[in-house]
Amino acid sequence: MFQPLEEIYRLKDKVQLTVRVNYISSLLTILFGILCFTVLKITQVIPYLFIAFGILNLVNTYFYFKHRSLNLTYNISSIMGLATSITITLFSGGINSPFIFVLAIIVFTGYISTQTYGRVYLNLNILIIVLIYSQSVAQFNFTENVIPVASRNLFSLFSILFSVYLLGSVVGKNLLKAHSDLHKIKKENEISIEEKDTLLKEIHHRVKNNLQTVSSLLSLQSRSTGDKKIKDIIKSSQNRVISMAMVHEMLYMRKDLSRIEYKSYVCELGDYLIKSFKGSENNITLNVNIPEVKLGIDTAIPLGLLINEVITNALKYGIVDEEHGEISIEIKETGNQDYELCIGDNGVGFPEEVSLVNSQTLGLKLIHNLVRQLQGTITRDNSKQGTNYVVTFSEVNHQFSPDPSTVVQ
Repeated sequence: MFQPLEEIYRLKDKVQLTVRVNYISSLLTILFGILCFTVLKITQVIPYLFIAFGILNLVNTYFYFKHRSLNLTYNISSIMGLATSITITLFSGGINSPFIFVLAIIVFTGYISTQTYGRVYLNLNILIIVLIYSQSVAQFNFTENVIPVASRNLFSLFSILFSVYLLGSVVGKNLLKAHSDLHKIKKENEISIEEKDTLLKEIHHRVKNNLQTVSSLLSLQSRSTGDKKIKDIIKSSQNRVISMAMVHEMLYMRKDLSRIEYKSYVCELGDYLIKSFKGSENNITLNVNIPEVKLGIDTAIPLGLLINEVITNALKYGIVDEEHGEISIEIKETGNQDYELCIGDNGVGFPEEVSLVNSQTLGLKLIHNLVRQLQGTITRDNSKQGTNYVVTFSEVNHQFSPDPSTVVQ
C-alpha cells in the first residue's frame, strides 16, 4: 500500500532531524571533551567520555546509511547519550551537576521520535534523577567530583551553553522547520482534497442531469405510443432511472460525497413512486422505519432499485384501483455494516407457487438479481397480509456471509 504524502514527508523530516542532531551533537561533545583537557584541566573520565560518545555517535550515524533503520540509529544514540550523561553527571557533582539538564534533552528528542519512546525515556530519567538524589541524601557517593575546584564554574557555564545550544539551535530549530514543512504540506493536501470534492460534486451533478435527460426521453417516447403495455414498460424504466438519479442528487447536495442518508432517500423515492402511480391525492400510507444509517453508492443504488421494484409491484398489482393500502419499509442493523430490510404491502399478494427464481416477469427477476448483487438473501414473509419480503444484505465493500440454509424463493 502507498503511504500518504504527509506521512512520507514526516518520515523524511524525522530522518533529516535525527541525522543532523547526531552530527552536531557528536561534534559538540568532541569539542567539549577537548575543552575539558585544554581549558578546564580535567584529566579523569569526563573528557574521554565526551570524545568517545562523539566518535561512536558518528560511527552509528554512518551505519544508518547502510541499514536504513531510523529507530535502531535513534535508540543507539539515545542509549549512548543517556549512559554518557549519567556518568558525567555522577563524576561532576551528582544532583548538583549542571550537566544533569542534558537528560531532559534526551527525553525531548524521545518525544520527537514517537510518543512511546518519549514516555519510556521520561520515566527512565525521572527514576535516574531520583536515584542520583538518593545517593547524595544518603551521603554514599561511589563516585567523586573529578572537576578541579577552579574549573567548576567554567564547567557549569560550558554545560549550560551546551544544553541550551543543543536544545535551541539544533533540536528546536529543526523541529520548527519540520513542523513548518508539515503544516505547508497539510495545507496543500487540504486544498487538493477540496478541489477533488468540488470535482466529484460536479460529476454527481452531471450524472444526475444525464439520468434526468434519459428519463425525459423515455417520457417523450411513452407519449408517442398508444400501446398501454409499452407505456407501462417505459414508465417502469423511467422510474428505475429516477431512483438512480436521486442517489447522485443526494450525494452532490451533501458534504459526504461517498455515502447518503438512506432514510431521507427512501422517503423521497417512496413518495415519488406513489404520486407517479396513484396521483397526488391517494389512499396510500407509506410507513418508513429506518435508523440514521449512511450507505455507500455501491450499496445505495442496487438497494434503491430493489425498493423501487417492490414498491412498483405493490402499487401496480398489490393495491388495486383506489383502495386504501399500506407500504412498509424497515431497515434494521444486524451487525457491523450488516442489515435486514423488511419491505412489503398489505394488498392482494400473489400465489405462493410463484417465486423470484422461476418468475418470468422482469420486476421479480430484477429483485432476484439485485439481491445477488448485494450478496444477500431474500425470503417471502407469508405471516403477513399481501406481499412482504425479508432481505439480508451488507455494504458491498464489506464481507458478508449469508446463511447457506436460507433459500431465495
